[in-house]
Amino acid sequence: MTATTPASTTSAQGDTGTFAAAGRVTGPARRLDPVLLKQLVDGVTATGEAVDVPAPFTGEPLVSLPQASTGDVAAAYAAARTAQPAWAATPVRERAAVLIRLHDLVLSRQDEALDILQWETGKARAHAFEEVLETAVCALYFGRRAPRLLAPKRRAGAFPVLTRAIEARRPKGVVCVITPWNYPLALSDDVLPALVAGNAVVQKPDTQTALSALWLRSLAIEAGLPPSVWQIVVGSRDVVGDPLIDCADFVAFTGSTAAGRAIAARAGARLIGCSLELGGKNPMVVLADADVTKAAKGAIRACFSNAGQLCISIERIYVDRSVHDAFVRVFVTEIEGLRLGAALDYTADVGSLTYQRQLDAVRAHLDDAVGKGATVLVGGKARPDLGPLFHEPTVLTDVTPDMALYRDETFGPVVAVYPVDGDDAAVAAANDTEYGLNASVWSRDLGRARAAAARIEAGSVNVNEGYAATYGSQGAPMGGMKSSGLGRRHGADGLLKLTEPQTVATQRLLGFDPPSFLSQERYATVLTHTLGVLTRLHGR
Repeated sequence: MTATTPASTTSAQGDTGTFAAAGRVTGPARRLDPVLLKQLVDGVTATGEAVDVPAPFTGEPLVSLPQASTGDVAAAYAAARTAQPAWAATPVRERAAVLIRLHDLVLSRQDEALDILQWETGKARAHAFEEVLETAVCALYFGRRAPRLLAPKRRAGAFPVLTRAIEARRPKGVVCVITPWNYPLALSDDVLPALVAGNAVVQKPDTQTALSALWLRSLAIEAGLPPSVWQIVVGSRDVVGDPLIDCADFVAFTGSTAAGRAIAARAGARLIGCSLELGGKNPMVVLADADVTKAAKGAIRACFSNAGQLCISIERIYVDRSVHDAFVRVFVTEIEGLRLGAALDYTADVGSLTYQRQLDAVRAHLDDAVGKGATVLVGGKARPDLGPLFHEPTVLTDVTPDMALYRDETFGPVVAVYPVDGDDAAVAAANDTEYGLNASVWSRDLGRARAAAARIEAGSVNVNEGYAATYGSQGAPMGGMKSSGLGRRHGADGLLKLTEPQTVATQRLLGFDPPSFLSQERYATVLTHTLGVLTRLHGR
């Protein structure tokens, strides 16, 4: 089937994009402030040769960033370790106040962040705003909740009254945070709980999107963070990857499953902890009683936010056969109305891919699927007329297990739709994957939807939403099952994973040895009787 052309394009006027007469894409007219760029680049801990970072909108250089050596990594850790004790000794409420001020700065200066995010990732402005919102809300949540979550807690002692046990939370020390290119601002949110817990941080952002992390660090310093407590290094994995893990007290990583396994193995050899948010092949389930119009419209953002370059985006949709055709009609119609473009405003619905390798991966999956019999319902084409890395949102049917797209993560604007017969079949299909990061269930009957959600093997499941309901719930843990990772971000888990629990127990009056007037045997009898009495008093 010949692919139709979805997506009207944004106007080539002013901020919405300018195209040269010969068809060469020049991107949005508004550029990043060179003074701001220099300020941000100065925040990198690196002495190596600078590399040019291209703008996805145009392919032309955006900024040059110095690359770190192994010596630079060591220097970053040394500076962080020197600064960390004084930061940990700072009262937790003062550390939390930095995050609350950071929340205010992120929102008030969001236009800077939105421009940076769009230029370095190519995403649409609405999707860039999701990052700004996530970062601000994350800062506010931990700024408000950290003092209570980190406060010492009284725990049950060995002997009632006689033993006083206190659980305290101590910082790990220096936490390594490795962040990816697709959501570089939002996924720096492991940095914020690490800092408020009293740790220092050495962050390695992806070189392509380091400006976002540097911007957030500059605002944190403005909010009162000591500069040395947060170090940023930029460099290739081959050079700085192992030293980053080998110097850390804990590693928080977001990225591919293959890289996550390697990091976990290296961290395990050192007996340090790690949290890993990894890949996904996320399913959406549309039950027979779902409102197909709402489900189809919800699937637009679920599938095509950041051009599908989102670890929790939907790549598989299972629709009850009774409503399959109706769902597909609405879904395709909605996609045909999307606007693609490189606009530094909210006129574009979908932006560019970020890397050439990502466009190549999308094309490889599509070519393989179509070559083996898959049908393109809408989209299916790259759009070099808009920019070097644009690709149309694409929907496929007739996808079969022999196609790479069936099981492998595409990480692009491509989704496959499958008819299924009943709730059990839908849940079984959703679970037929090595991954378990995110899922979505749609139904008018919330009880039915929740029952299906409880059977899906994923760390987060959204009912009548694609991903934002769970990810936006800062108080709830977010992370993956199976090959989608370990550990959680957000909520109490997202903070306490970055601490070491320490128990201090004080014994008074009687100890664990029998008093002088009791034999060891008699003492054992007394303790046995005492435990029996306590059990009856408190119930079983």
